[in-house]
Amino acid sequence: MKVIIKKTTDEMSLAGAKIFAELICKKPNCILGLATGGTPVGLYKELIKMHKQDGLDFSKVTTFNLDEYLGLDGDHDQSYRYFMNDNLFNHVNIKKENTYVLNGVAADPQLFCDGYEMLIKAIGGIDLQLLGIGGNGHIAFNEPGSPRSSRTRIVDLTPETIAANSDGRFFSDPKDVPTQALSMGMATILDAKEILLIANKESKADAIVKTVEGPATEDVPASLLQAHSNTTVIIDEAAAAKLTKEYA
Repeated sequence: MKVIIKKTTDEMSLAGAKIFAELICKKPNCILGLATGGTPVGLYKELIKMHKQDGLDFSKVTTFNLDEYLGLDGDHDQSYRYFMNDNLFNHVNIKKENTYVLNGVAADPQLFCDGYEMLIKAIGGIDLQLLGIGGNGHIAFNEPGSPRSSRTRIVDLTPETIAANSDGRFFSDPKDVPTQALSMGMATILDAKEILLIANKESKADAIVKTVEGPATEDVPASLLQAHSNTTVIIDEAAAAKLTKEYA
């Protein structure tokens, strides 16, 4: 893993956005894997700024999102399709038909997940996958114990993840948070040619030190990224607080 520590969240977001912009300029028809949640919002704002001010061109880009709540359709204001439209897609010149998000109301959710896997493979695989991280080390909705071999599937959310999503930023009441989701699996994520994990705030410090310096274990799904040949971790100083080694 390449670990980069930035002083602030804004600097973290800009550094991550530059990695995406460089790939888009180098390979205009690249395949991007995208994430939701609070952490990537700043990165998306930087990409929007680069599009509007510098002409960063998304017209040939294809995207796949990591996950979606089971039971929410794309028009629900807490769905990840809604999130992506609101925080990125509506503000750049990407073609909506080239943006793929798991369907939380598919008639046969697992069949849809299987098709998602097939489409990613058929289109050539993900060039750059963006990840956040949960306080328990989950990435996408791969909770602790998720198999290294897992693929896109239906998953049960832990009480910790449900509580984290009901803190007022997303759902205001834990009873409103879906208890299941559709999620890319660990093997799906690790198939990406390049991975970028971003994290900020002190609340992620424990997960980051386990991910970067702890043993690679399914108990901390993000730690399995240690086996990937091209992973970059960009964090702010607060998230880096418990690291014991020297990093850039």
